Amino acid sequence: MTLAELAQHLGATLVGDGAMSPKRLASLTSAGPDDLSFLMPGKPADTDAGALIVSRAHPVDSTRHYLQVDDVYAAYAAASQHMDPAPAQALGVHPGAYVDPTAVIGEDVCIGPGAVIEAGVTVGDASVIGAHCTVGANSRIGRAVVLMARVTLYHGVTLGDRCRIHSGAVIGADGFGFAPSADGWQKIHQLGGVTLGDDCEVGANTCIDRGALDDTRLGQGVKIDDQVMIAHNCVIGDRTAIAACVGMAGSTVLGANCTVGGASGFTGHITLCDNVHIGAMTLVAGDIRAPGAYAGGVQGARPMRSWKKNVARFNQLDELARRLLALEKRQNETKE
Repeated sequence: MTLAELAQHLGATLVGDGAMSPKRLASLTSAGPDDLSFLMPGKPADTDAGALIVSRAHPVDSTRHYLQVDDVYAAYAAASQHMDPAPAQALGVHPGAYVDPTAVIGEDVCIGPGAVIEAGVTVGDASVIGAHCTVGANSRIGRAVVLMARVTLYHGVTLGDRCRIHSGAVIGADGFGFAPSADGWQKIHQLGGVTLGDDCEVGANTCIDRGALDDTRLGQGVKIDDQVMIAHNCVIGDRTAIAACVGMAGSTVLGANCTVGGASGFTGHITLCDNVHIGAMTLVAGDIRAPGAYAGGVQGARPMRSWKKNVARFNQLDELARRLLALEKRQNETKE
């Protein structure tokens, strides 16, 4: 792709030779004269990159080519889509795949070797089912969905358009439902499914359990990192992003436009409103009804500003203890 073509895709202003075709999109430190990189506002242009994505206010010169944009990071993200070197999948059904005769397969679909498509499945146009994936009975896959190798969808899973599911993810496994009885734990069969909205992405080895009665639901544009556990009956609002190793117990409701830092935990049967931002390794043990940033580790989530103050004071505990002991000693000496 030439810089002129890329500028058109990005809505960028081109400064320099539009005929240049960058070999790759590279970091500032590794980029060479044939590469494209990006420079965040206020950062020094210490790079050998032949072309740069920069803000519109960035000064330009004749030493390299520039793509001037309003939002550098968003433009970098868009450029990465056009310059992804990942190999394209071959169209059609691989001879080593199994597709049930009742499945409905759209046009321009790729189904890789060892994949299994069970009865009643619908796969939308231009979707990719990677090698050794399993798509359970009566599941529905939208248009332009990508399942990387070894993704497992249980029965009754619905994926919206343009979803991307990474290797090892399991969507639709039974939720952790058991009732105590005189004979031990009685399994509660999980009768719901899992529904993902359009443009969701699910990271490698993430598990999303099916609902007990109603579906576990992810809204539009939800982004989930690797090794995340989302239990049965959870509801995640539109455009919420969840970092790696988060554990979300059943019936957690997370609002729209939220972010969750890595290794955080949710105790379940709680509701968080829209625009809540949870710091890494925070335990969320109760409802959050006011937008804002929260953190707290095992002490539980609290407003970020309060948590930072408590952390600072915790680091002063030893000094405060010494001062208290010294004060008590002086008081005792005075009494004597």
